[in-house]
Amino acid sequence: MKTDTNKTDEAAITQVMEAYYFKGIYTGNVELLGRAFHKDTLLFGDIKGQPYAKTLEQYLNGVANRVSPKDSAKPFDCGIISIDVINTIAMVKARVKMYEFNYYDLLSFHKLDNRWAIVNKMLTHVDL
Repeated sequence: MKTDTNKTDEAAITQVMEAYYFKGIYTGNVELLGRAFHKDTLLFGDIKGQPYAKTLEQYLNGVANRVSPKDSAKPFDCGIISIDVINTIAMVKARVKMYEFNYYDLLSFHKLDNRWAIVNKMLTHVDL
């Protein structure tokens, strides 16, 4: 059962995902993208079978030094699959298709100082 608080929190998380996370990835704007994350976020996963582990700084540096999906003129598609909120923690399952990748992200959020931020990102590429 969803409470009004959960609906408000889901809306706030959706705002972070759309205004900062997805838009930052698409445009390559690391200042915007960085707003979605807690400063100590760690990222783990695999890309085409290869292990992936980065700090937030390493991840943002990689985004800053690649051609953005927007500038690549290649298809880009993204969306939230699900959001689960329990008190001040939440889990978002999202999809990001860009370049030749079909990513699924599991993003752990925490509400700190009345602001929702990603505190952990796990990702994997799934062949289409």
